[in-house]
Amino acid sequence: MAGSATNKVTFVFLATLAIVVRCIEAGGNVVFDDHLREQERIAYELALKTYVPDPLEVTFELNHHVNLFMNKTESRRNLMKIKRRNRRFICEATNPIDGCWRCDPNWARNRFRLADCAKGFGRRAKGGLGGPIYVVTDESDDDMINPRPGTLRYGVLLRGPVWIIFARSMLINLKQELIVTSDKTIDGRGANIQIRGGAGLTLQFVNNVIIHGIRIKGVRSRSGGMIRSSADHIGLRMRSDGDGITIFGSSNVWIDHISMSDCEDGLIDVVAGSTGITISNCHMTKHNDVMLFGADDRYTRDKIMQVTVVFNHFGQGLIQRMPRCRFGFFHVLNNDYTHWIMYAIGGSSNPTILSQGNRFIAPNNMAAKEVTHRDYARPEEWANWQWRSENDLFMNNARFVESGAPITNLPFRGFLMTPRHGSHANRLTSYAGALTCVVGRPC
Repeated sequence: MAGSATNKVTFVFLATLAIVVRCIEAGGNVVFDDHLREQERIAYELALKTYVPDPLEVTFELNHHVNLFMNKTESRRNLMKIKRRNRRFICEATNPIDGCWRCDPNWARNRFRLADCAKGFGRRAKGGLGGPIYVVTDESDDDMINPRPGTLRYGVLLRGPVWIIFARSMLINLKQELIVTSDKTIDGRGANIQIRGGAGLTLQFVNNVIIHGIRIKGVRSRSGGMIRSSADHIGLRMRSDGDGITIFGSSNVWIDHISMSDCEDGLIDVVAGSTGITISNCHMTKHNDVMLFGADDRYTRDKIMQVTVVFNHFGQGLIQRMPRCRFGFFHVLNNDYTHWIMYAIGGSSNPTILSQGNRFIAPNNMAAKEVTHRDYARPEEWANWQWRSENDLFMNNARFVESGAPITNLPFRGFLMTPRHGSHANRLTSYAGALTCVVGRPC
């Protein structure tokens, strides 16, 4: 990446301008050149392979793991006690994703174990498994074309699988959007990593990414310009929207244990035919448009979108879109909704939404008791959309308006498991957000 000459950048810039096509359909900020068009083609082929024809297989399997884990931990009074150096540390892993890795006191030496812990539609995400560990030692972000070795931007652009960790706690102010390439893990365990006050993270036309254990706050839009998007490509980017994390035309992505608040646009957007996504164990606060799944009612490629939203805490100061969905299949499982101002779950363009085992605590405003919200459709139209609630807990007069037939009319061969009741959501999400992990102890 280093050493690109000014005349080379000028050539790329002029070549890009000569063949610019704005991606209006998907609502993105990317300007396409031939390199990105080829990336888009490959990414869409991967997305089609990632798509699960029988999504209930995945939802039932996840419920199976939740039930197995809860039955096991309840029989042990919910505690796993580990002795180390004559001291007793108590590790309480409260859901099956955390139970996969958190109570290992050697997690820092066994970081790759995390790659086996994803559940739901993003279960195949392995990130940088098998690649080298790259250590971020420099929190600066000064060069968008030839980033300095040791920076986060340099690490996410390296070829092949890479597992990215951090030498110490850092506050990283991104000058432009951070474009993450395929086969990467950003692993913030063991440090307080804050992406704050600058641009956010973009996953565009990529496959197999894990983002874990960081804090994202105060992301703002940036002007764009010439930005390196891979080891082999520099391209023109338009103004970024100010999303915390944008997943654009990508597949097999797992977002876990992220604390997020106060971004200019969305906290997490999943758009442009992305699929195979799990968002888990996140804590979200102080924001308006929380999560957007599908950016445009005309973009029918989002019919392949499949997203799992599980074990998240939707907390103080949230207004709407937890999530707001279009077209695809969305499994919203065992989340704790303690705050919203307008509504919790919404959508348009006939998405299928399966809400299971969530706790919904409505605001005191009598006009905002309804969990659900439909856009751009008359009741006689949305009456056929499959939005179903199973084993959810409704408090303070919260109500979920169901529609469509029960979501049992798809062929499946999975584990037919009853979802854990919403009364367990508080416990299942009790460690949502970025964790404080100490090397040598269970996390």
